[in-house]
Amino acid sequence: MEGVSPFRTLLDKTDERIGDGIEHVLRTHHVRRLRQLGWGDVLTTGTEDRFGGRGPVREGNELKVLVDGEEALPTIQEAIRNARSHVHIANWHASPDFRLTREPDAPTLRDLLAVTAQRGVDVRLLLWAGPPMPAFQPTRGLVKAQQKKFTENTGVRCVLDARERTMHCHHEKLVIVDDEVAFVGGLDFTALEGDRHDSSEHPPNRPIGWHDLMTRLRGPVVADVAGHFAHRWSEVAGEDLPEPPQQAKAGDTRVQFLRTVPDKTYGFAPKGEFTILDAYLRALRSARRLVYLENQFLWSPEIAELLIDKLCDPPDDRFRMVLLLPRKPSNGADTTRGQLGRLLDADDGKNRLVATTVSTHDGDESAPVYVHAKLGIVDDEWMTIGSANLNEHSLFNDTEVNVATDDRALIRATRQRLWSEHLRTPAAELDGDPTDIVDGLWRPIAEEQAALDRRGEPRTHRLTLLPGVSRRAGRLQGPLRGLLVDG
Repeated sequence: MEGVSPFRTLLDKTDERIGDGIEHVLRTHHVRRLRQLGWGDVLTTGTEDRFGGRGPVREGNELKVLVDGEEALPTIQEAIRNARSHVHIANWHASPDFRLTREPDAPTLRDLLAVTAQRGVDVRLLLWAGPPMPAFQPTRGLVKAQQKKFTENTGVRCVLDARERTMHCHHEKLVIVDDEVAFVGGLDFTALEGDRHDSSEHPPNRPIGWHDLMTRLRGPVVADVAGHFAHRWSEVAGEDLPEPPQQAKAGDTRVQFLRTVPDKTYGFAPKGEFTILDAYLRALRSARRLVYLENQFLWSPEIAELLIDKLCDPPDDRFRMVLLLPRKPSNGADTTRGQLGRLLDADDGKNRLVATTVSTHDGDESAPVYVHAKLGIVDDEWMTIGSANLNEHSLFNDTEVNVATDDRALIRATRQRLWSEHLRTPAAELDGDPTDIVDGLWRPIAEEQAALDRRGEPRTHRLTLLPGVSRRAGRLQGPLRGLLVDG
């Protein structure tokens, strides 16, 4: 590498070799752990059926993708306001003073839930209790104080779940209304760390731009989401909830309900559940032409190895991989960059991989958008959206919920809508072969903007290459982090 000192090169090589060794230990540990739990086939099963595995698949659903908070949050608020029987919410964190819209007279979340409860609707709120040590937000003291605000003189029941594995959390984001409609995705009801209300325009007058996704579900799959909440609530709150009724057909979309439930955490799944990992691995193994991932983190060795295999031995000459990640993940920037360096090595200049990020707006005052979405699309034939990041936390040790579908029309429309947002191009102009769009728009735009950054000139587009990705630099940190926190 031109301009790099021999000492720096030696450090990078040492970092790479130690990282490879630790990652081998970590992957071996995961294999051993899943085999002992009866989930070993997740890491070895082929690609015969993307909807195979153990996640239940339901026919006859309606799945609507809600892009960014400005669309998702008012939709959720309207569903809560129309509740007749009950509202059940599970979140990583929720703030009583959070408002689901920017309208001047919008109620706080506390008041919205209180008014709903006062109408005779049962409102149950299940939140992570926070880390045992006050190392990061939300602390247990903060969560307990906010639990009191949610429940005092409101009729709302709020229970804190402290059954997390060491150094992990309850990360899922669910809303279920009357067991008739459910919301699954990445949005938390809090302003901690960023502006959840952001729009797809990502205007510059926001504290931190925030790109996220939710799904609204109707039909038989809602019973799976509701049943999952009921199981967690029963064990934490000591209150048994009735079995959710099976809903009638609401559409023509097949939906698969996916979870991460760590072992030795709940009586309803003593050996855990790892269907999110199963679904991702099945889908990525099957990829022929396109892998498109939006995620907060990308440092799972199992996922990275599959992506590397695809780049080293592409199933088709027109195979392309597009990644949209945040510029600075909250606690995993270096770990993500290490895996991306490996992917660049695997691509080896063949231009099959484009690793990008986005900013709030174009022009002189460009600032990052935090990519918090958790989306996977393969060949416009499989799509998953939910709360799970592509790291050990989400795939092995946190509680997470995703949904997946094989509705090709919905998947293609979702991809085109997202690409329209990121490329600043009308969706109607993105109707061609995805490979042509990657080669003709994604890569040229991102490379042009990265070149402007390097020259210190103002950017003219929100999309750019992900900065700070050197070939295998920072290799050690991801595996080391995974080894330290995974058990």
